[in-house]
Amino acid sequence: MKATISDSNASQAASPTVVASHHASLNALPFADQDDVINARRGLIATYDPKVITASDGSTVWDVEAFDFLHGAPPATVHPSLWRHSQLTNIHGLFEVVPRLYQVRGLDVSVISFIEGDTGVIVVDPLVSVETAAAALSLYRQHRGPRAVSAVLYTHSHVDHFGGVRGILTPAEVDARVIPVIAPAGMSHESVSENVYAGTAMTRRADLMFGRGLPRGPKGHVGVGIGQAASEHGRVSFVQPTLEITTDDTITVDGVEFEFQLTPDTEAPAELQFFLPQLGALCVPENATHSQHNLLTPRGALVRDARAWARHLDEAVLRFGSRTEVLFASHHWPTWGRDKAIEFLTHQRDLYAYLHDQTLRMLNAGLTATEIAEAIELPPELESRWYLRGTYGSVVHNVKAIYQRYLGWYDGNPVNLWKLPPREAGSRYVQYMGGADEVVTKAAQSFENGDYRWVAEV
Repeated sequence: MKATISDSNASQAASPTVVASHHASLNALPFADQDDVINARRGLIATYDPKVITASDGSTVWDVEAFDFLHGAPPATVHPSLWRHSQLTNIHGLFEVVPRLYQVRGLDVSVISFIEGDTGVIVVDPLVSVETAAAALSLYRQHRGPRAVSAVLYTHSHVDHFGGVRGILTPAEVDARVIPVIAPAGMSHESVSENVYAGTAMTRRADLMFGRGLPRGPKGHVGVGIGQAASEHGRVSFVQPTLEITTDDTITVDGVEFEFQLTPDTEAPAELQFFLPQLGALCVPENATHSQHNLLTPRGALVRDARAWARHLDEAVLRFGSRTEVLFASHHWPTWGRDKAIEFLTHQRDLYAYLHDQTLRMLNAGLTATEIAEAIELPPELESRWYLRGTYGSVVHNVKAIYQRYLGWYDGNPVNLWKLPPREAGSRYVQYMGGADEVVTKAAQSFENGDYRWVAEV
C-alpha cells in the first residue's frame, strides 16, 4: 500500500511549507522496505498488563498507552520518517529473540534482555528506573517461570542501562554480593563523572532534548528516536560491579559463554559488546541501533570518537560476523539472519567512517563546522537505509561534533574569540534592523515564506 499523509491536515498546525516538505519526504522514503515492520513485532509473547507502572507515592512512572495515538498515516505535523520510527519503538511487551534469549521492549527508553542460563537468568541492562525494571522482570517470569537472577550485566555507563538494577536484585542479594554484576572497565567512574560533574546542566538540557515539557500527541511529543521516552518519577539506583571486563575475554556465566569486545570511546566512554556463541547472538548495545546515533548528544557529554566507533564495529564484523545469526541491542528491535546482520553492521561502520573522513577533508580545506554540515550528503547506499536516518542523531549534529573533537569551538574567525553575550548582541541587532516592530514584521514575512531557520535565529 502506498503511504499517504493523513487527511486531517486542516486540524493540524502545519504550514503549507511543512506539508509540502513532508509530502516530498514521503515520496522519497523507502516504504517498500518492510523488514523493520516485521522485525519489530517478531517473537512477541505478551504485552504488559496493567498498563501503568507507578512509584511508591502513586505517581506514574510509565504508561504503555501514552503513545497509542501513533497509528495510521503520518499527520501533517510529524515527519513521515519519525512517525514510522515512533510507531515501531512504541511496540511493547516480552519478545523471544531466539530460544533462551528474551527482551522486554517498550517499558522504558532502553531495552532489557534476559539470557537463560543453567540455573537462572542473566539480566542485561536493567533500564532507567527500579519500577520499570521490576515490571519487566515480572513480565518475563510470568511467561518463562520464576527463574532466579544469576547475574547482571551492564553494557555501558549511561543511566538507562543500570538505573533499574535494584528492581532486579533484592536488598539481600545486593548486600551479599554473591550474584555477579559485570561491567566494562571504568564503568563505575564514568557513570559517576558524567552524572555528577555536569549532572545538573545535563539534566536541564536533557529535558529540552527529549521534549519532556511537551504534551504527548501529533503536535507535541511523538518519541525520542532511541525509544519513546525515559521513565519519569521512578527510583534510579546503582550497584557496584563485582567483575570488570578489562580485556576481550571469554568467560562463562551460569553455563552461558560470553565473548566480550571492549569498545571504549564509542557511544559511551566505557562500553562493551558481546557474542553468545551457543546462541549465535551478537549484542551491540548502543553502537549500532535503528537510527543514526549522536557523536555529541545535545544534552551534553564528552565528544565521542567517530573513528574508534567505526573501527570497533569493523572488529565486530571480523570477529563475530560469520557466526552471527541474530544481532540485538539495548535499544530498538533485533536483526535476524547472518547476511542482514553483517549488512547492518557494515553500513553503520561506513556511516561513522564516512562522516569522520569527509569532515576532516573539509576542515583541512578551510571550511567551518557550520559550512561542513551544510555541504555533506550521505552516499545513496547509506542515505537509503532506514536505520541510518536522523531520528535520533543527525548528519548536521555529528559533523559539528567531529569538528569540535579535532579543532574545538573556535572557527578561525577572530571576531568569534570574544563575542558579545546573546542579550547584549540581540539588542544591538534589533536597533540596527530598525527596531522591534520592524524586526517582527520582517520575521513574520520570512515565516510565511518558510524560512524557519532564519526566523529562529533572528
